[in-house]
Amino acid sequence: MEAVQRRRVLVRGVVQGVGFRPYVYTRATGLGLAGHVTNTPEGVVAEVEGAPAAVSAFCERLAADAPPLAVVDAVDHCEVPVAGGAGFTIVASRSGGPARTLVSPDVATCADCLAELADPADRRHRHPFITCTHCGPRFTIVTGLPYDRAHTTMARFPMCPDCAREYADPADRRFHAQPVACPACGPRLRLLAGTPPREVAGGAAGADPVAEARRLLAEGAILAVKGLGGYHLACDATRPAAVTELRRRKARGDKPFALMVRALTDIEPLVHLDPAERALLTGPARPIVLLRRRPEPAAPTPTALGRALDEVAPRCPDLGVMLPYTPVHHLLLGLPGDPPGPRLLVMTSGNLSGEPIVTDDAEALERLGRLADAWLTHDRPIHVPCDDSVVRVCDGEPLTVRRSRGHAPLPLTLPLPVPATLAAGGDLKNAFCLGEGRKAWLSAHIGDMDDLATQEVFERAERQLESITGVTPGLLAADKHPGYRSAHWAGRRAGARPLVRVQHHHAHIASAMAEHGLDGTRRVIGIAFDGTGYGDDGAVWGGETLLADYTGYTRFAHLAYVPLPGGDAAVRRPYRMALAHLWAAGIDWTADLPPVAACPPDELRVLQRQLERNLNCAPTSSMGRLFDAVSSLAGVCHHAGYEAQAAVELEAAALAGPSGVPDPAAYRFALRHPEPATGAPVTADPAPLLAAVVADLSAGAAPPLIAARFHAAVAALVGALCVSARERHGLDTVALTGGVLANTLLSSACSRLLREHGFTVLRHHRVPPNDGGLALGQLMVAAAAPATEHPQQGDAHVPGGTRQSD
Repeated sequence: MEAVQRRRVLVRGVVQGVGFRPYVYTRATGLGLAGHVTNTPEGVVAEVEGAPAAVSAFCERLAADAPPLAVVDAVDHCEVPVAGGAGFTIVASRSGGPARTLVSPDVATCADCLAELADPADRRHRHPFITCTHCGPRFTIVTGLPYDRAHTTMARFPMCPDCAREYADPADRRFHAQPVACPACGPRLRLLAGTPPREVAGGAAGADPVAEARRLLAEGAILAVKGLGGYHLACDATRPAAVTELRRRKARGDKPFALMVRALTDIEPLVHLDPAERALLTGPARPIVLLRRRPEPAAPTPTALGRALDEVAPRCPDLGVMLPYTPVHHLLLGLPGDPPGPRLLVMTSGNLSGEPIVTDDAEALERLGRLADAWLTHDRPIHVPCDDSVVRVCDGEPLTVRRSRGHAPLPLTLPLPVPATLAAGGDLKNAFCLGEGRKAWLSAHIGDMDDLATQEVFERAERQLESITGVTPGLLAADKHPGYRSAHWAGRRAGARPLVRVQHHHAHIASAMAEHGLDGTRRVIGIAFDGTGYGDDGAVWGGETLLADYTGYTRFAHLAYVPLPGGDAAVRRPYRMALAHLWAAGIDWTADLPPVAACPPDELRVLQRQLERNLNCAPTSSMGRLFDAVSSLAGVCHHAGYEAQAAVELEAAALAGPSGVPDPAAYRFALRHPEPATGAPVTADPAPLLAAVVADLSAGAAPPLIAARFHAAVAALVGALCVSARERHGLDTVALTGGVLANTLLSSACSRLLREHGFTVLRHHRVPPNDGGLALGQLMVAAAAPATEHPQQGDAHVPGGTRQSD
């Protein structure tokens, strides 16, 4: 009698909701094996029985041949007693025990579903919720584990006999696809309009809600459209009046909008599009991709489309573009053969600026009531808010600006094991992070913590991520800033658990190190350039060169301190920052200088007294504020309506500058090296640079030349500081991080120069360089902190933070 073997197989990773059990079923039956497969909180568990050679073949390539959306972290198997029996089955999922499996992100509609959507002969023709094992909602509908329909927001929609038959058929693409539905049994799309909003299409109203929505968009209306992770506000991007009105209603200032385009051919004449960008746009995550705009051909008057895009992204060098990723989006932009309609839509988060994205239907009618003319909505609840991800390409590689839909909640692999830890992140672009062992889960984008509603979203998201990861943190981490709401929350939440306060720029550098798999045994030269970070001396840091590992850092260099007059007022009005920098450099405020002309006379007099008396003038070493100052000094931007507007417009001006690499010696910083025995940091004084800018202005230099020379000077400064750090400390790896380094012109110039000098350069790819990646660094620093730790003063090696119980 032929020998029989039975093995129990546990597969961990993203293996639920991605067709893994059907794949196991097909693999086992194809090899003539008996047994079963099920979902458990740990992952997918299978038992297979049969000829030893067949059992071995089943196990050998289980991970390598997995479905495309699966991410297999580990396959463990062991021999168990033979049980007998015939046939292979998928058995009901097992609950109980800690969650250890990974939930898949939401995935863009696949090609097979799109073909059915457009096929009049298919029973799901034009079904707004078509999905299968390979696409559709996942993370945003999960209410618990294991991942079964009962643990999703589709639980309220019983399957009809046809869908149930597909769901149970191992040969069908929808075999055990939890969100499966059809027009007979699935969610319902409807269009609401009027005051108060009432149903005007879909459901009892009859008419096709998509056709009516397309008509409204073509007439210039603003629609609230329910998506995967929240509501969007949409309008026809080719109608300047509609875009302007949306901007006014949303109180968005000049902040650029994102575009959703029907096809890449619709956007190719407007932007530069390389293969890496094309791959990001068409991949399953479907992020917003920031693409460089093409200059319009010289003409007496701009084209209508050019005027419209100037309203979409005023004075911005990029257009944020995404392709449709849900069936509703595809229907809204039109299927082949549909009547003409808008092919380019503004798609922006459904909220007022500064508030979290709206997910609840009743809340959408209330909070978006003054923003939208109509609501294209449906009755499938969104359990987890999830904004669109934002990515750009720098030197052929992705640079994530916002990590959210399509990526969350996929974990990052850590270079070192960490205890169960929660890092609260920062207050701007907040994302928190849970970690345990060699895994870290960055949350989806939360937003700015100034808003109470955002803080409530933060709390809900943190509870939900704990529930699906099974991580119960025994250690917390937060920023050192005494006023950060995220840090206050962590202090309240910690209870008796230890809380590590982590210096802001140290966290940025640790985030870059962790992303690149560094174990921390050797320090790196960390270039951390951003707008604001609380310094150990109480100053506002932001132009920092730190020699760092996970356990601590030395402040090797920083921008020379200048006064920050009025705090946030200087951020909103870059001319104030320019005047402060001129004052610190000893340069007269002559009437011909752009920031002097931009500042109202009364404010100018008050500002002068404020600087002379040092009233409400916190010292700052911020590179972000220097970008603001030069932007105003060059006459580019004097008022900032959104974060980093002055810097964005300065980058745009530099891109319009003369071709070729600007002379790095045209502008320069003065480097002041203290005596080594003092341990004090090097200071980089921008006074000579500012004097050169003023001289260029007097000579009639145009803003693009000034902007290009400034970018070259900052890159040269980075190179000089890193060479100096290598000479003194023997370090040859540089981490470029912080929000300023999301500027691809600067990042590329720094990287090129550093590599020419023989440095290994670490730049962010999967984790944002801005505060959206801060929590990952906090987690690594907190995990490395000793149990008893005390803050040190001065510029000596500073440990990662003070561990305390709040």
